[in-house]
Amino acid sequence: MFRKHARKVASVLGVAMALALFLPKLALADDDDDPPSVVARLAFSQGAVSFQPAGTEDWVDAGINRPITTGDKLWSDQDGQVELQLDASTIRLSHSTGFSFLNLNDNITQVRLSEGTILVRVRHLDDNETYEIDTPNLAFSISRPGIYRINVDEGGDATSIRVREGEGQVTGGGASYSVRSHDDAVFSGVDQLSADVQDLSPDYDEFDTWSANRDRRWEHSRSAQYVSQDVVGYEDLDDHGDWRDTPEYGHVWYPRVEVADWAPYHYGHWAYIEPWGYTWVDDQPWGFAPFHYGRWVNVDGRWGWIPSPPRAEGVIYVRPVYAPALVAFVGGGGFSVGIAVGGGGGAVGWFPLGPREVYVPSYRVSQRYVENVNISNTTVNRTVINNYYQTTVVNKTTVTNVTYVNQRVPGAVMATSQQAFTSAQPVARNAVRVDARQMASAQVQVRQPAIVPTKQAVLGSARPAGHQPPAAVQQRAVVAKAAPPPPPPSFERRQEAIKSNGGQPLSATQIRQMQPAPAARTQAAAVRVAPPPRQAPVSVREAPKPSQPVNRSAAQGGQGQGNVAGRPGQPGQPQNSPGNRPASVNNDQRGNRPAERGTATQPNSVQPNNRPADRPASSPNERTNTTQPANRPADRSVTQPNTQAQPNSRPPATNDRPPSAQPNNRPADRPVTRPNEQPATRTTPNEQPAARPAPNERPADRPVSRPNEQPTARPAPNERPADRPATRPNEQPATRTAPTERPADRPTPRAEQPAARPAPAPASKPAERPVERTAPPPAAQKQQQQKQPPPEKEKPKEKDKPPSR
Repeated sequence: MFRKHARKVASVLGVAMALALFLPKLALADDDDDPPSVVARLAFSQGAVSFQPAGTEDWVDAGINRPITTGDKLWSDQDGQVELQLDASTIRLSHSTGFSFLNLNDNITQVRLSEGTILVRVRHLDDNETYEIDTPNLAFSISRPGIYRINVDEGGDATSIRVREGEGQVTGGGASYSVRSHDDAVFSGVDQLSADVQDLSPDYDEFDTWSANRDRRWEHSRSAQYVSQDVVGYEDLDDHGDWRDTPEYGHVWYPRVEVADWAPYHYGHWAYIEPWGYTWVDDQPWGFAPFHYGRWVNVDGRWGWIPSPPRAEGVIYVRPVYAPALVAFVGGGGFSVGIAVGGGGGAVGWFPLGPREVYVPSYRVSQRYVENVNISNTTVNRTVINNYYQTTVVNKTTVTNVTYVNQRVPGAVMATSQQAFTSAQPVARNAVRVDARQMASAQVQVRQPAIVPTKQAVLGSARPAGHQPPAAVQQRAVVAKAAPPPPPPSFERRQEAIKSNGGQPLSATQIRQMQPAPAARTQAAAVRVAPPPRQAPVSVREAPKPSQPVNRSAAQGGQGQGNVAGRPGQPGQPQNSPGNRPASVNNDQRGNRPAERGTATQPNSVQPNNRPADRPASSPNERTNTTQPANRPADRSVTQPNTQAQPNSRPPATNDRPPSAQPNNRPADRPVTRPNEQPATRTTPNEQPAARPAPNERPADRPVSRPNEQPTARPAPNERPADRPATRPNEQPATRTAPTERPADRPTPRAEQPAARPAPAPASKPAERPVERTAPPPAAQKQQQQKQPPPEKEKPKEKDKPPSR
């Protein structure tokens, strides 16, 4: 008897132990089915921008406030610009850019950039978080918050990475390289990466400036005092509403709207976005954060939004969890057909949830998810949340003894036809009149209606797109460091599965089970996982150099460092302003190495008046933009001679020299080597006329050479009066071939006495020069110049430098 009882006890204990081991696995499996708590918001769209939802082949016009998630694709056409907002980062697309999310969840943000330019601003990065941009020849992993600009050239052969702030790691070709702040690198090659590296210019082009101006909205947002910074889109609240404190609810935001009877969740449409199911997409430019986080309340006849609270010291912080729509649905008897519509059925109705009211998802989730999505968005008791979960999710029982504060507010309940609900039609234009008394007592369903969506619900309310990415861009494979999930199955297959699931959204497990092997092979063809690096990461400046010169302009999307539109906050600055120092001149240089800036081998980067001594033989019309590879935009902004007052500033350059050329190389030197081209100006220094025919002559130098104006007229800021009279008291400095060359170093032959040269006299003073001779009339001036031998045939006695040719 005792043995029999012992066997029963052992059997019960064995079952209990098995359940103890098995139940945690069940809970873990439920956690795996939880949808991401983050999405990307399409916050700004300008120009032709196309959108392709995951699992479809259709391109439609992109609309603001659309949630973007794994598998969604965007194409910004030739005039397009896009901004995507995430909880701790922002991604902006320039024109002609192909973009998609390979993976987006709580721990991974993985982007596919097949062509074009994106600018990524990362504000916060957790230790266990992966932020990766995959391009056709490399994977770039961001390891620190910062500002990153990545470009893929039109052919998909090269990737440019500019790090204004932050740090990242490039993986590809069996190697890994660290890229740090102020690095500007162009990577080419697939099997083996090579890098053309230079220092990043501090200048901003139009895309940089636009992005920086958008960033300031977040940096200076007033709403950050009241809203968690992990709430997507809160910065848009500043310009569209006001914050007020209420005794019962604390900080409340009241939108400024023009519609008299405005109410939340009335002006927009329902889109079907997996894995959440039916999702509200609002029409208002600020209409994202207040409809996916927090709660709504009506105070004194005006609607206000109670936000997810920000981090507070001493309070446990829960990261806000995105929800597709924080509403409760009304109806009964089959729910969607329970509301009378002009004597018939077929409508769907809803109203916004109020403070301390529990949101219960319609998609498959764990108990922990239900808890987090509520306590992160409102003040609510955990016990109440758990009771809702057990009743509605586990036992699938409708709660009927709950009073919802907004259900009885006049005008709060909105209803539309089932057709409009399931096909993303605008709700306001398809509103159904409902009886207010009936709505006040109607049965409440906390979960969305179980209705199978149409394909239009997935595409949204936008029209078919007029522009699509080229086929080569859509099919172009990228390199990934982290293997992304397989692509979602087609909508047609998912639609059948939703129908078999009773109209409820599919869980992550159900979607994974639908994906056949061909889909995985297709994904593998579009994404190549990079092989492990053969060695530890090294600095990008130690990477192999390209065997062929790199066309940086093409690799950077034709937007060089110096196509300056202005500094952030100064969008009105002209692009070619000398103060901005455009570097578009250097974008065509194929061997520039900004890493050498500031070294002794590049005097032009620190000397504003460096003479082009090696090029005197060339005519002014022969000067091209490729003759000064060493001029760096970062240095020029410090050494601009134009920053000092020059009353006789140099005239505009000739037609062959664009306004963005380097003003530090003075063309006034070169006419000295060709006296026959400018007879009116190549006279003795004391005979310079007031009119100057040569466009490249430097007017600032001529007044200095006139004895009647010495030494007070000194418009050239960098010339030293003490040096010039030491060697040539009568001829300074009009005959100099280099603005910064001192006359003591390079004397110029006198027109009157070509054979006689005064010896250097350091003790000479400028005041002695006017008494030696007077300026002859212009006619004598021309005659003397014709008799004057060419200056270039004279060899300087004090310097070994060869004469100008």
